[in-house]
Amino acid sequence: MEEIKKNAKELSKQKVTAFFDFIREQGVVGLAVGFILGGAVSKVVASLVSDIINPILGIMLGFAGNFSEAKFVFGSVTLPYGHFIASVVDFLVIAAVVYFGVKGLGLDKLDKNR
Repeated sequence: MEEIKKNAKELSKQKVTAFFDFIREQGVVGLAVGFILGGAVSKVVASLVSDIINPILGIMLGFAGNFSEAKFVFGSVTLPYGHFIASVVDFLVIAAVVYFGVKGLGLDKLDKNR
């Protein structure tokens, strides 16, 4: 009975060690941190685009309000293109933040050896 307990304890210890090795080797913690920071950066960039960039674009292009409310009207048909363009600007700003963040921190060189 004592030997069974000892073997079970050793097996449990091996499994826990293997799990932590997996976490370290696969970069799961880094992935989780990146995921959380990505969500936060996305919110900040969305606010930047909707609260600052879109109103400036609206002023520059002659729209009375927010650029995201811009639309074409053809008789009874309304084509709201402003929201789409705001989403494209949002994407471009996020892509630029990621690109310059990766380049600035030198993270683009980490995967070269793999």
